[in-house]
Amino acid sequence: MKKTWTLLLLLTSAACEKSLDLAPLSNLTNATYYQSAADALAVVNSCYAHLNSAYGAADGYVFPDLVTTDDAVPFLTGGPDRPLLWRYNITSFNVYVNLYSTSYAGINRCNTVIDRLPGIAMDEALKKRYVAEARFIRALHYFNLVRLYGDVPLVTRETTSLEGLNVSRAPADDVYALIEADLKEAETTLPRTYPAADAGRATQGAAKALLAKVYLTRAGTTKGSPFWAQAAAKCKEVIDLGVYDLWPNYADAFSLAAKGGRESVFEVQYLTDVRGNPFGTHYGVRSVPLYPGPGSGAARVSPSLFNAFSANDRRRSVTFQTSYTLNGVTVNLSATDPDPTRAVSFQKLWDRTARTNAGGLSFPIIRYADVLLMQAEALNETGNGPSADAYAALNRVRTRAGLTPAANLDYATFREAVWQERRLEFAFEAQRRFDLLRTGRLLDAVKAENSFNRNATIQPFHALLPLPQAEMDANPNLKQNPGY
Repeated sequence: MKKTWTLLLLLTSAACEKSLDLAPLSNLTNATYYQSAADALAVVNSCYAHLNSAYGAADGYVFPDLVTTDDAVPFLTGGPDRPLLWRYNITSFNVYVNLYSTSYAGINRCNTVIDRLPGIAMDEALKKRYVAEARFIRALHYFNLVRLYGDVPLVTRETTSLEGLNVSRAPADDVYALIEADLKEAETTLPRTYPAADAGRATQGAAKALLAKVYLTRAGTTKGSPFWAQAAAKCKEVIDLGVYDLWPNYADAFSLAAKGGRESVFEVQYLTDVRGNPFGTHYGVRSVPLYPGPGSGAARVSPSLFNAFSANDRRRSVTFQTSYTLNGVTVNLSATDPDPTRAVSFQKLWDRTARTNAGGLSFPIIRYADVLLMQAEALNETGNGPSADAYAALNRVRTRAGLTPAANLDYATFREAVWQERRLEFAFEAQRRFDLLRTGRLLDAVKAENSFNRNATIQPFHALLPLPQAEMDANPNLKQNPGY
């Protein structure tokens, strides 16, 4: 791990979004800071704040998910790393593979909470909850890392100096063991709900839902894996909490009013024009001034994704911008026109109230629709065909979208139906690559989406991204993934 970010962490791990009455910065040290309940809250809040860097950055998890799959085409005449990633001419120097240091920065903040809070004199129940929140966020970071890179260094203590940074990669099974342990601790400690002022914090349901996704991922393509039953059981536990539900309209799930609402199991929250996300401008129609400034058009919708939506699917108009009117002139957009100023764009997370490029719509990490579709998939696997509960879960998502309920499907066709539903339901939510990987379909999906002369040179080893070269240079104990 890079020594450069470690020193930064020592200064930022105590950051908080609210002003606190602390000692002067010149006197602020690890010895004087971690003393009070207010200090504890500040460092826990810093764990949440760092999720903005991972998910809300213009090219955080969203861009690589879009262009390394079959869902999007990058702006082809921009920075060279974008089309190289899309065509799978990927090297360890590509800037878009470096989700590594961002994740470890977040992990260090969580480790600080886990290490430091036990020594603070404060309400014990609240202390336990704060530590459980940090364990949940740490599990989320490690889950992303192990899915992106495979074996990764397992760091479970706070980094306080430049000593001991050259950590070797741990086997993926060991990483998953930590993820599972963290989430099991979190699900037994975290509350079902919070007061409105704390909406958005990790809950018992969030821990259970993320654990279900971990089990689904570990089941992979193994028919009869015990992880299928574990995933189904965790989904049922989330459902049985009675906390979550679908909004009647798909668009409601992404509105400003829905922040922390009934469908949100866990999300990254933003503040419009204060601490926002750039998804509106960054993915808006290129060069067209519909946003706070012209759209960047960083990635356009692929023809295969656009055409996967039927005409009566209500999600299509929410997910995509297919036309716009400017100065009284209406322009229709296309998924195939090579002109980037005429390209269908993603609009699902565009906050139209924003006056800057900082939108306040939340980024959904787990929605209730995800829990339903995970349950449907897992039940189909455990029953070697869909049960009534599996159909009910799938069809709740389909009927909200305006589609006819699925019926009379066998094991294979039901599985395909769930996979297709996941693509449509979660477009632009950084789920596609992970879904294709765990179901063994990434290579075929990428090869099938060959619009705009993609000609991707994808090979089996591309299931994992390369470790960033800067990390390899800084840590001689790291070994690169095969093929890079």
